[in-house]
Amino acid sequence: MGISKTYKGTAVSEGYGIGKAVVIKEAELDYSGVKFSGADNECKRLDDAVNRYTGETKALIESLKKEAGEKNAEILEGHLVMLADPFMIGQMKENITSSSMTAEKAVAEVCGMFYTMFSSTDDELTRQRATDVNDIKNSLLKILLGIEEVDIARVPKGSVLIASDFTPSMTSKIDSQNVEAIIGEVGGVTSHSAIIARAMGIPCILGVKDADNVFTSGESLVVDAVKGVVIACPSEDEIKKYTELKEQEKQERLLLKEYINKPTVTKNGITKAVYANIAKAEDVHSAVVNGAEGIGLFRTEFLYMDRTEAPSEDEQFEAYSTVAKAMGGKEVIIRTLDVGGDKHIPYLQIEKEDNPFMGLRAIRYCLKNTELFKTQLRALLRAACFGNIKIMLPLVCTVDEVLRAKMLLGECKAELESKGVQFKKDIKLGIMVETPAAVFVSDELAAVTDFFSIGTNDLTGYTMAADRGNREVSYLYDSNNPAVLKAIETVIKNAKNAGIPVGMCGEAAADADMIPRLIKWGLDEFSVSSSAILKTRKIICEYE
Repeated sequence: MGISKTYKGTAVSEGYGIGKAVVIKEAELDYSGVKFSGADNECKRLDDAVNRYTGETKALIESLKKEAGEKNAEILEGHLVMLADPFMIGQMKENITSSSMTAEKAVAEVCGMFYTMFSSTDDELTRQRATDVNDIKNSLLKILLGIEEVDIARVPKGSVLIASDFTPSMTSKIDSQNVEAIIGEVGGVTSHSAIIARAMGIPCILGVKDADNVFTSGESLVVDAVKGVVIACPSEDEIKKYTELKEQEKQERLLLKEYINKPTVTKNGITKAVYANIAKAEDVHSAVVNGAEGIGLFRTEFLYMDRTEAPSEDEQFEAYSTVAKAMGGKEVIIRTLDVGGDKHIPYLQIEKEDNPFMGLRAIRYCLKNTELFKTQLRALLRAACFGNIKIMLPLVCTVDEVLRAKMLLGECKAELESKGVQFKKDIKLGIMVETPAAVFVSDELAAVTDFFSIGTNDLTGYTMAADRGNREVSYLYDSNNPAVLKAIETVIKNAKNAGIPVGMCGEAAADADMIPRLIKWGLDEFSVSSSAILKTRKIICEYE
């Protein structure tokens, strides 16, 4: 055992982890150093790569059919159909023999040609094939270059995942049963990797400089996601100490279990509610187990990730109705597609922006892409027949945005009615208040919406003009800053004056320092990660 070394970061999901490092690096598909080895050999290398890709993809298709349904499997089947096109492989071999290209360059050039051809068409379905071509190209290049990628979904038990940045689609693949902790360089307390880690109850430290280079896969690590410390090559004493802390933490969680079915009522008799934030339908189980009184935020963008086309109306209906049924009549607030910013979904083809957080995202994107939006709205209207579903619009800044969304919702109702499809006619429509603009006109917005939910993650960032993932300005990113507190108080006051309920689904809803203020100001509902439900309820119940 070597000498232990300590690294500092920011603890964003509390807890302790002891395990083996699994370092995930973004593969560099650089083939500039590969030498041409003769046309016959390069053609053989290409054939071998195609055969391996085909075999692996067929196996994955069978696995997906069992785990994710036929629809997701169809996407990969489309990859195989495309690769079986004699022209595609024939053109690659032609480039090899006539231009003395390596197999890598032939793959890149031919796939690049197909990508340009597909992406320049006016037909949406054809444009989506450009993403498929890119996937094929990257997969073949990785095989040819001998790059083996880590399968996040199948890491061994006791793994500590390490990456420079954990994208939302990466974190959505994590199996909490096998992952002891998460370490990353990019992101802060309210980054999506942190939010998902908390939802899964996985200890997480972000802001560890050069994380994917300072650690080596297989080395022993201790993760203290209370103090924000990672210990590489821990001593026996350190392992013993943190094993005891883990056990102590487990006992504390057991003590909190008395709050599972306890009403959320303060000592002076004020009734509140603790809801859960979820990212996918399967997360509802954890919400129910921890005694959530409702779902305050269902982040639907995760339904759209890690695939090559948008989920169909029926797929979405299944996900939303599953959650509604599981909650047995309790409120389920479902946020419409919140894409853009740091949530990039290639097939949606959002143009690159200099400042995406201020650009075409969330409700702005949906109002510009009405067919995509209406597919989701119809699914929500149908699913609402199976429980108490409410629709929530993200990043609203103006009354006009709400009115335009209501108009589209009306169109969806008319379409479903004309087809004789059952739907909920009086579904509630609310908004997330997460911009200063929405705060300033919250009295006007309250007149056209059924409820508010304060999204403190974005509200804090926009109010303080501070990027939540930037370590250099992290001192400004604070939901307890007087400016943010004044904004929150204003929103609650205007909701109360209008007689509509107001909740909070940002991370501040679980902040022990913030909760007493929120109770005093009259916040109705605190929506937190499932792992924080009982602790939040305990704090509220002890308030007097």
